[in-house]
Amino acid sequence: MEQNTVENKYDITLDKVSRSRWLFYVQLFCMVAFILGVSYGLYAHRYKGKPEVKVQESSLYNPKYK
Repeated sequence: MEQNTVENKYDITLDKVSRSRWLFYVQLFCMVAFILGVSYGLYAHRYKGKPEVKVQESSLYNPKYK
């Protein structure tokens, strides 16, 4: 039996340098996507301002008693 193989220079399983470069770019893309996602989540759930809270007069800094 004769085996016919065709060399594929774009196959990342054969070349260790191109495989590590490809994995580096995939890792870099994942890190950037994660950072952008976290930043958007923090922006979307940011503190929107000081709410009006009713406080008892007896618990103020200068309390008012009846």
